[in-house]
Order: sequence, then structure tokens, then C-alpha cells
Amino acid sequence: MTSKKKKSAVKPILAGALVIVAAVTIAAMKWSGGDDQAADTPTFEVKRGPLTISIDASGTIKALDQEVIKNQVEGETTILSLVAEGTQVKQGDMLIELDSSKFKDELVVEQIALQNAETTLISAQESLAVGKNQAESDLEAAQFALDFAIEDLRKYVEGDYQNELTDANSQIVVKKEAEQQAADKYEWSKQLYAEKYISETELKADELALSRASLEVKLAESKLDLLKNFTYGRMIKQLESDKWQAEMALERAKRKAKADVVLLEAALYEAKHRLEMQKDVVNKLETNIANTMIKAPADGMVVYASSQRGHRFGGSNEPLDEGQQVYERQELIHLPTTDKVKAEIKVHESSMQKVKVGLPVVVTVEALPERTFVGKVARIAMLPDAQMVWLNPDLKVYTTEIHLDGDNSGLRTGMSCRASIVIDEYDDVVYIPVQAVVRIGDQPTVYVVKDGRDETRPVEIGLDNNRMVHVIGGLEPGERVNLAPPLAPAEAQDEKARRAMEQSDRAGPDGRSKPRGPGEAPKPPRKTKPVDPRDT
Repeated sequence: MTSKKKKSAVKPILAGALVIVAAVTIAAMKWSGGDDQAADTPTFEVKRGPLTISIDASGTIKALDQEVIKNQVEGETTILSLVAEGTQVKQGDMLIELDSSKFKDELVVEQIALQNAETTLISAQESLAVGKNQAESDLEAAQFALDFAIEDLRKYVEGDYQNELTDANSQIVVKKEAEQQAADKYEWSKQLYAEKYISETELKADELALSRASLEVKLAESKLDLLKNFTYGRMIKQLESDKWQAEMALERAKRKAKADVVLLEAALYEAKHRLEMQKDVVNKLETNIANTMIKAPADGMVVYASSQRGHRFGGSNEPLDEGQQVYERQELIHLPTTDKVKAEIKVHESSMQKVKVGLPVVVTVEALPERTFVGKVARIAMLPDAQMVWLNPDLKVYTTEIHLDGDNSGLRTGMSCRASIVIDEYDDVVYIPVQAVVRIGDQPTVYVVKDGRDETRPVEIGLDNNRMVHVIGGLEPGERVNLAPPLAPAEAQDEKARRAMEQSDRAGPDGRSKPRGPGEAPKPPRKTKPVDPRDT
């Protein structure tokens, strides 16, 4: 019993010992460069031979020359009918009919408004003509009044006043002559009365006649003085005032006429402008109604634009169909007009410095795996694809067009493809996988497996194709490089210094390390990342 128990207890110990020995043996084989090293440690034998530097990208086959038919109807409309995808159509054939009922209803209302606008315009034109005529009449009347006032003033100064002045002077002369006659008669009557030839009554009558004649002379002289000193001045002021009032009335008539004409012209301009606006509204509605009938601008095969659009974030790529709502400027149909096709791919921004217009391209199509197509880079977008930037701001790709040469029969719009842009081709160069190269500082470095140990070796590298990198110097064919480079010595020292700094940061006043806080994990060690050959 005791020996059986001992044997049973020894078995686990032996098994554990065998596991340890096996582990040590495997580790020794790894570091000794034995025959099993290749099976456990990923290495690669440096090769020499032909190397093609290319950039691969996926894309879509599209027509090289095509008519892009968009919805030109304003707002949102509904598809009533559309031609089946893949149909060969002729120029002028009906492609899509959109709902135009709401535009036709609006057109009736706007046509009535157009007639009202035309009536308003005619009324404004007639009102302007009447206003101008009235303005001319008012101006002429005011001018006549001014002319008459000027003539009245001149007539009084040069005519009426001189006549009145002459008449007053003549009256004085006549009255004085009558007075002199009355005086002579009175003197003669006094002699006759003294000699008793006439009576006293007759003498008194002659004396009274003399007094009357003297009064009439004074009255005539008074009228002349009144004419000169009062009547003349008053008439001059009155006539000059009439002239000034006529001048002001003429000025007012001119300003009023101008203001009235300006207002009428403004009303006419507004009427014309409203009529033009209303015509634009009617024309726009008629255009929208006409645009609801979409016809083929050229011969070709119908391809729905939805068949070539990629998946949109937050929505599905709904195929074009009857009853679907479409929007203004939305692409509806692509109509290829020739048999020529192109490949449209998206190139990542990291490869943009390599890609140039004119570079050769090899294109393969999933639907035609047995065929290979060739072409050239024809166009590279100046700005990144906006839709991809919207989906992922950190991802920037540039739309690149590849024009295919030769026989492209069998290619159809919408087929998925993969393009390989040939950057450069080498007939005989040294190359290794890109993951074997790391950067220590600014120096590309590889780990050469030699005598079971990894030996760091700086190398000079060229371009890569994301799989293999061209080694210009530092390696020879037949040498083996580590595909999983260990932590570089320099970085190990950096890691040691980092840990010491972290330990110092956690040290308390007594110099002892502080315990990590709850949930605080130690910082992970730095890893050496493979070198990016683009940095060279």
C-alpha cells in the first residue's frame, strides 16, 4: 500500500518535471537557432529577385462617358412611372414621369395673378401719361400767370401810371385856367358893381365861382400828389407781389409736376417688376411641369443612380422605384453613351505622394476572375471624398479614376473591382516583409537571427507595397530576419527610466513607494512598432 501511494505521488512530480524540461528545451532551441526555430519563431529569409511596388484599392466599374440625369423639379416629388433598369433607349424616349399635379394647380392661380399684373401695368402706363399731360398743363398755366404778372407790372409803370400822371397834370392846368377866368371875371364884376351896373348878388355869384375854381385847383393838385406819393407805390408793391406769387406758383407747379411724375413712374416700375416676377413664377411652374417628363438626352442603356451609390450612414441604399420620393438635384439615372468604361477607386491619403497621373494599373473584376484589365491613372481628386469624411472624419480617401484600355467587353457599370496601381518595378532587388523593419530613433532597423540570437542591424530601405519593402543596403540574400522584433535595447532603457520616474512619482515624503490608488493599473510597457517606410 505504501509503495503504491509513493508511486502515485511520484507520477505528478515526474509529469511536472517533464513539462519544465520540455519548456527549457524549447526555449533553448529557440535561442540556439536549431532546426525547430523556424517553426516557433517567425522569421523570413532575405530574398533577391523581382519586386513590384504597387498600391491596391477596391472600387467600382463605371461608364467613362455618360449622361447624368438629375431631378430638375423643385422641392419633393413622387415618381409615377420609370423605365426598367438595363433598358436600351433612344434619344427622346421617356425615362421618368414625376407627379406634376401640385404644380398644375399652382399654375392656374398664378396665371390669374399674371393677368391682374398685366392689368395693373396698363393702368399704371395710362396714369403716367395722364399725369405727364396734367403736369404740362399746370406748368403752362403757371407760366402764363407769371408772364401776365410781369406784363401787368410793366404796363402800369410804363402805361397806366404815365397816363394817370398826365391826366392829373392836365386837370391841374384846366382847373387853374378856370380859376384864372373866374378871378378875371370877379375883378370885372367888382368894377361893374362899383359903378352900379350889376347887383351885389351877381358880384357874390362871381366871387363864389372864383372860390369854387380855386378849390378845384387844390383838389386836382391833391390828386396828383396822392397819385405820386401813395397810389403809385401801392400799385407797384401789389404788382410786384403778384409777380413774385406767380413765380412761386410756377416753382410749386414744377415741383408738384416732377413729384407726381416720379410717383407715377415708380408705380409703373413696380407694376412692371411685379409683372416680370409673376411671369417668372409662371415660367418656373411651367418649367417644373415640363421637367416632370424626363426624356433620354441621348442613346444608351438605363442605369439607376441608386445602383452606383454606396451605403449611406444612417440609411439604406433604396433602389429607384415608382412611388418613391425624389428631391431637387438628386441623381436619378446614369445613361452611358459609349462602351468605354473606367474604374473609380478610393486611395488613402497616406499613398497620395506615390500615386501620379499616368501610372499603369492592373484591374481585376470579381465577376470576371479569369480576365485581367489594364489602364492608367487618369484623374486624382483634389479634395478628399466628402461622404467618407462625413462618415469617418479620421479617414480621408481621394477618388481616383482609372481609364481602361483594350478590350473591355463584359464589363458592366456597377461591377466591383480591385485595382493595383504600379508605382515602380524592380527586376533584381533585395526585399523583406515590412513587419520586419522597426525604427530605433530615426534609423530603420531589422533584427537578424544569427547563432540563435537577434542581432540589431541598421538598414537603408526604399519603397514598399504594404507587404514587401525594398532593402537598398544592410542585408544580404539568405540572411534571416525576425518578423516579430523584440523590444529594442534603447527602448528597454527608456522603459526602465519610465518605470523609475513612475516609482518616483508615487514615492511619499519618506521616500517609500505609495500604493496605487483604487483601480489604478500600472502603465503598459512601450512596444516597438514596425517602421513605416513612408517616413523615409
